[in-house]
Amino acid sequence: MLSTERDFKRGGEHMAIPTQGEIEGKLLVFEVVAVACLEELLKHEHTHTISKVRRRVLHDLKERCRPLKLRAEDEKATIDYALGVLDAAVAAACSR
Repeated sequence: MLSTERDFKRGGEHMAIPTQGEIEGKLLVFEVVAVACLEELLKHEHTHTISKVRRRVLHDLKERCRPLKLRAEDEKATIDYALGVLDAAVAAACSR
């Protein structure tokens, strides 16, 4: 199902486009890892931790968007999406 080495496997050129299952599986992995990490962070009840994570996400996204030369509105949309994902993960972690 999931392969981080798709391009290096024999016949990988025939699977250049990931299947819907592969995409869903990878998204599930990212969600589970993010929520698990946030749950661990929130166990310690450090209220400043989430704001530090938020600042780190913003900084890292800006750094990674710069070489892509995204338009300002695309960069803003990317940042807004990331913060929305973070907020949803925090909400999921807090509700458990």
